Amino acid sequence: MTVATASARTLNIGPIALDVPVVLAPMAGITNTAFRRLCREYGAGLYVSEMITSRALVERNETTMRLIRHHESETPRSIQLYGVDPHTISEAVRIIVDEDHADHIDLNFGCPVPKVTRKGGGAALPWKSSLFSQIVTQAVKAAGDVPLTIKMRKGIDPDHLTFLDAGRAAEDAGVSAIALHARTASEFYSGFADWNAIGELKQAVTSVPVLGNGDIWSADDAVRMMQQTDCDGVVVGRGCLGRPWLFGELAAAFGAESHPVDATLGFVADAFRRHAELLVEFFEDEDRGCRDVRKHVAWYFKGYPVGGDIRTGLATASSLAEIDELLGQLDHTAPYPGADAEGQRGRSGRPKRPALPDKWLESRELAASASEMMRGAEIENSGG
Repeated sequence: MTVATASARTLNIGPIALDVPVVLAPMAGITNTAFRRLCREYGAGLYVSEMITSRALVERNETTMRLIRHHESETPRSIQLYGVDPHTISEAVRIIVDEDHADHIDLNFGCPVPKVTRKGGGAALPWKSSLFSQIVTQAVKAAGDVPLTIKMRKGIDPDHLTFLDAGRAAEDAGVSAIALHARTASEFYSGFADWNAIGELKQAVTSVPVLGNGDIWSADDAVRMMQQTDCDGVVVGRGCLGRPWLFGELAAAFGAESHPVDATLGFVADAFRRHAELLVEFFEDEDRGCRDVRKHVAWYFKGYPVGGDIRTGLATASSLAEIDELLGQLDHTAPYPGADAEGQRGRSGRPKRPALPDKWLESRELAASASEMMRGAEIENSGG
């Protein structure tokens, strides 16, 4: 693998100083403690939790309270919150701060999932400019000395872009950084991210870091994005699926110390085994941990000479012993397969008309009748 290099770059998010300007994007069912720990073992940066629904946190939902826990090795600790009600979000932020659950809080305004946007949440919410400002302002106030950031999309569709207005509003509200996934909600994860929009936001927002997100499949992509847009850091999502060592390559690309990566099949098998082991520890249940790692099989072994029987076995294994037996059948000396293992991974989907509340686009202000309806947006979902 060839990796472009850039001059040494660091990133400050409030009082948090990062050795490299790299953030792990929250991904539902992926960025739990196990995956965050694994990525951290390879590289450096800020590793954000799965999206946490603010109402579930305020109500102290058992699963939610488990998801906000961090391993003692995780520092700085980062939690992403989602919600549509300023009061509920600020209450969730206060719980995190007062009970010392995190060192950094991020707010999600990027989810394009229809069952969220049709209730006015996620990527649909910044269209209601006053509501957006209220949420961010109250959350920043509740966070106090804990840095609070936001992650958003370009807007709802090409005719209803919000990222520049929202970026300026968030800057005025006192956020510590702004991340932009350079797609609209209508694009979902299809096509190509519009890196030019990241550059536009960087020019519009001058007092806090601007981070770019979208189509970073390699360290080379991260270097190119920062050179092209002048953004202050990158947010990596789907590009690290089945490739937690990408964070090591990113660290090397930005001048930090890292271990050289020689992604032979044996190296990948060891990473997969470590991931399964950490999931077992996280769930405190071997069967559940081994079931959870099944979704990662295709990502890890993309392009490698792994037969269908072994892939099927790994995708149905229910114990670490089964996984060990299957991994032992692989040719651990098989070299990195190059282009076959690179490029896009994870969901993409197709462009689609966003699902929105009735008459949502008629005004930038929120009608009083819509407030109760929007509570339905606070569901366990993620994306952005």
